[in-house]
Amino acid sequence: MDLKKCIASRLKDARESSGLSQNQVANLLNLKRPAISEIEAGRRKVSAEELINFSEIYKVDLSWLACNESNVKSEGVENKLQIAARELSNIKGEDLDKIIKILTAFKSH
Repeated sequence: MDLKKCIASRLKDARESSGLSQNQVANLLNLKRPAISEIEAGRRKVSAEELINFSEIYKVDLSWLACNESNVKSEGVENKLQIAARELSNIKGEDLDKIIKILTAFKSH
């Protein structure tokens, strides 16, 4: 996968994991929604400033978004954990207890 497509794919994954729509992101960046669509499709280049802004909005590491292969494995796991923690923060009570039991079961295998 070339760098442009890698970045486009990660931007889309990060946006979806953040639970934001293309329109919401466009508004946060003062862009039109089609610009976000073009970026995520790999048809529009992303400036360094925009990449930094995406990183801040999605709360993911800039190096991961930029497909910096030297740190991708460890940062990929770290970003997945951050995304999981963000999603878990929305779960309450009994459901959270069930998820913790499931995770504990995986750990013991």
